Amino acid sequence: MLAYLFVLLAVASRFLPHPDGWVQFTPLGAALLYFGARVARKRMWIPLVALIAADVYLTKVSYAYPLTADHVVTWAWYAGVILLGGALLGRHVSPVRVAAGSLAASIAFFVVSNLAVWAVWHMYPKTLAGLMTAYVAAIPFFRNQVLADLVFSAALFGIGALVERRVAKPASGQIRAA
Repeated sequence: MLAYLFVLLAVASRFLPHPDGWVQFTPLGAALLYFGARVARKRMWIPLVALIAADVYLTKVSYAYPLTADHVVTWAWYAGVILLGGALLGRHVSPVRVAAGSLAASIAFFVVSNLAVWAVWHMYPKTLAGLMTAYVAAIPFFRNQVLADLVFSAALFGIGALVERRVAKPASGQIRAA
């Protein structure tokens, strides 16, 4: 149940204004990692549908931009992070694995999303120098995403561990059934 709450938080964060300098500081990557680690793979469509719907609404209604191929890349990244959470963290959650998953998610998004922006939009020349310019321009966003993914992953997995420990521990004075 906690995984669904974290995804809801991530979807809601897409609609909140971000203070200057804090763009990309959201719990999205962490929530997807946590969902992948804690929910059966057959339910991964739930956060995908919610996030795709939010993206379509924000793109078409709020920003009045067209939907383009770079959106599909982002949606594939959502699925990839959920799968990464299941593969890397499913039964073996540790601080090192959470940090590794978090960093892998951040780096993957940086690489694929900026490649997609370079390929789809006409912001940069379609040359190697243009691609490198796209990556350099995205560094401030990458910094925020790495920080957010690490902080929120630690928080979400930490909260999850506390809740699991609390549920597993019987209330004082009660005897646990065998």
